[in-house]
Amino acid sequence: MRDTLFIALQHLLPHHLLSRLAGCIAECRWAWLKDPFTRWFAKRYQVDMSEAVQEDPTAYACFNDFFTRALKDGARPLAEGNGVLCPADGAISQLGRIEHGRVFQAKGQSFSVLELLGGNPEHAAQFQGGEFATVYLSPRDYHRVHMPLAGTLTDMIYVPGKLFSVNQTTAENVPELFARNERVVCLFDTPAGPMAVVLVGAMIVASVETVWAGLVAPPRRQLKAQRYGEAAPQLERGAEMGRFKLGSTAIVLFAPGAVQWNPELLAGSAVRMGQAMGELVTAPTAPHESA
Repeated sequence: MRDTLFIALQHLLPHHLLSRLAGCIAECRWAWLKDPFTRWFAKRYQVDMSEAVQEDPTAYACFNDFFTRALKDGARPLAEGNGVLCPADGAISQLGRIEHGRVFQAKGQSFSVLELLGGNPEHAAQFQGGEFATVYLSPRDYHRVHMPLAGTLTDMIYVPGKLFSVNQTTAENVPELFARNERVVCLFDTPAGPMAVVLVGAMIVASVETVWAGLVAPPRRQLKAQRYGEAAPQLERGAEMGRFKLGSTAIVLFAPGAVQWNPELLAGSAVRMGQAMGELVTAPTAPHESA
């Protein structure tokens, strides 16, 4: 009954209005408001501030600065070799094969790769029969997203949508959840071929940023695609590529035969940014130049 009410309430709530209000509070610089809330949040979610460059949670100018805090050098060592790195702290929601153009979401639920990537058949075709991994970032986690492999950015697509919660209860009860929520799709050319990293928004997620475009907030909530050419950003394996101001989910897609996931990783496995998530199936090659 509780889960049913939780899902029903999400269908009724004004997602974007709540998120805008949360964003205003998260950017508030009034010490009397932000400091008690930030201290409460750090204690409530057992945030390990010893890893942060600035360990005092009240020293940040606003809650968003605390939430997207930088970590000390060496706090997230990168796995050796050329394997696929986990892009973020959190837990594996699901990972495995993309079957019949669909990604497994939860028992009885899946979503379309075509819809997830914004409706471009050419983009979706690259990942048919490929591999996916979905990483859920909890409130206590480090909320910067890093590159699983070195790559050259080819496309970025902003896809408007809902802002449902992305926790397990919602994943089990809301069809096509990750292809319905607002998201930023980042496509890369990598040593393993095409790779997509999709930053999925959620309830009260104030915004998504990328290192090359800053805050991704189109003036109108409509599909916006950008193709990158000769000056396309090139990012190293493990480099920061984006961040969530309030947490959500990152989904990584690879082409067929490109990678093999670590068999020890299962749904619910705790992960940290930089750990080995999989291995390249074929010998790595230099990324191709963007067209």
